[in-house]
Amino acid sequence: MNSKPESADIPDSPRQEPRLPPGQVLTSKWPVLHYGQIPQVDLDHWDFVVDGLVEPAGRWSWREFQALPRVEVRSDIHCVTRWSRYDNRWQGVSLAEIFRRAVPKPEARFAIVHAEQGYTTNLPISELMHDDVLLADKHDGEALAPEHGWPLRLVVPRRYFWKSAKWVRRIELVAADRPGFWEQNGYHNAADPWREERFSDW
Repeated sequence: MNSKPESADIPDSPRQEPRLPPGQVLTSKWPVLHYGQIPQVDLDHWDFVVDGLVEPAGRWSWREFQALPRVEVRSDIHCVTRWSRYDNRWQGVSLAEIFRRAVPKPEARFAIVHAEQGYTTNLPISELMHDDVLLADKHDGEALAPEHGWPLRLVVPRRYFWKSAKWVRRIELVAADRPGFWEQNGYHNAADPWREERFSDW
């Protein structure tokens, strides 16, 4: 009989050392932080789009998105407000899977992530291609709570958690970087927790 715990079969995000980035405090809680109101979502009219410098552009209804090949990944959360939470178990669809269907053009370098209520954040496309980056609809075996981004949120473990946008609806691929909401309001463009890239020096 295999005595390994079930969680041992879930791929781990590559771990940087020290595991806890500088200036962070470990918690078992999951604080709720976001700008604006929790959106009301009607899944019958919901879609997810990938466009811009891709060929072809992609669009999925909720049912179509649920039919895509799924992954499960375990990773840590590091929030710019100085809390970290270890060993979060996410389920969803990898960005690599999405980009196999909506293929980035050679000139595409950056992704502008569009969420409900006009929120955006920006990332290099290379950051989205890591194995632990996904569009998640479940956390620790349960559907995401609305306050944590249901029905769909981006998860980018190597960056501060504001880059893991909640309520994602669209990813636009572009040639030139374009700062998003928090990046235009004083937060660092790169958001590397191990370099404490919390705030912009512009």
